[in-house]
Amino acid sequence: MHRRTFLQSLSATVALTAARSLPAFAALPKMKITRVRAYLPPDPDPLFNQSNMVVTVETDAGITGIGEGGSKDTLYPSAGRLIGRDPQFIERLWQDMNRAYFYPAGREREDAIGALDLALWDIKGKALGVPVHELLGGMVRNYCECYSTAGIIPGITAHSTIEERARATIEAGYRAFRFGAADKPANTTFNTHERINSLRQQCAQARAGVGKDGDWVVDFHQRFDLSDAIRGCNEIEEFAPYFVEDPVRAEAFQQDLPILRAKVNVPLAAGEEWGNRWDFDTLVERHTIDYVRATLPNVGGITEMMKIASLCETHFVGMVPHFTGPIATAALVNCLGTFSGPVLMEYNYQGRTLPHLKACLDFKNGKLYPNERPGLGVELDYKHLTQVAEFTEPVTARAQTYFRPDGSITNW
Repeated sequence: MHRRTFLQSLSATVALTAARSLPAFAALPKMKITRVRAYLPPDPDPLFNQSNMVVTVETDAGITGIGEGGSKDTLYPSAGRLIGRDPQFIERLWQDMNRAYFYPAGREREDAIGALDLALWDIKGKALGVPVHELLGGMVRNYCECYSTAGIIPGITAHSTIEERARATIEAGYRAFRFGAADKPANTTFNTHERINSLRQQCAQARAGVGKDGDWVVDFHQRFDLSDAIRGCNEIEEFAPYFVEDPVRAEAFQQDLPILRAKVNVPLAAGEEWGNRWDFDTLVERHTIDYVRATLPNVGGITEMMKIASLCETHFVGMVPHFTGPIATAALVNCLGTFSGPVLMEYNYQGRTLPHLKACLDFKNGKLYPNERPGLGVELDYKHLTQVAEFTEPVTARAQTYFRPDGSITNW
């Protein structure tokens, strides 16, 4: 065989083998969104930014997408914009839901848009027979490391000390132990100075519990004014926290966080009550914070979360998403599992039953694992859900979309 013939044959064989090893992506079927429904789970959370309301987006192709978040009222205007539309154009639908009304979406409606966006990504993954993380470029990590907020840790009781809780958390496989410096029952007297005075001792216990090379997190929970936050961060620097979470009020982030950053040396994480990329842009660009606490569905869904992730990747800032509901947590594994920077997941479902979910979270030994189930990898058991809303009519009254000459959406 001539050398050229041999090389051509070899090249063809390699190309054929590579093609056979790739997943078969079928063309998306033509379909339209016919109905959006909202359901209460067995343990509904009424807080909008913690909402675990289940949202489904149904199509005439028989594919139903599953999302989570929002409320009946906040879902209505955005769900109505989806009726009759093709679900495969996710970015276009996101822009329409966000920009079709005279006033831009606030945090409550962004949360609802996020719930619907999760369902749209779930539809696309199911239509192609692949998990969402495959659509986003594939996982860059074997699992997502976690820290526990309210999960049941073996060996921990209500009377356990911070040191005992920290040790048990690390032994359970979590990357970090977290406790709240400002934790106290609601509707009781809260003395911020007293809390700061006891903080140093608590953090010393956390360090002792996780060991010399272990990681621990302290949450200020936005309950301190700037002066107390500065003092508190400086008091605990020697114990090397992984980060201090939400040290000042969200309303004052743009003003107070830069001042705090200039006066303390501990890593800072913030943003669990914030919204979209425009909120985080300056703080990330100037390295005012070390970790972004953006979460799903609050920021507006996976579509918006990946843009925030790009901001963080550009400036080498990590992502530590706040927990919301279990379906949103499954979505976080799919999208942040593809983010190349540091990720630490806040997790609180260990030891809890989720009867309305036949499949959802793949959690083991303090870690969340990806799976190969299509879409978000979530399966519902409808008999444990209570339907509270249904949307079948398009919303057009007082909603208008404007387009550039090329067909892309522009401002109202």
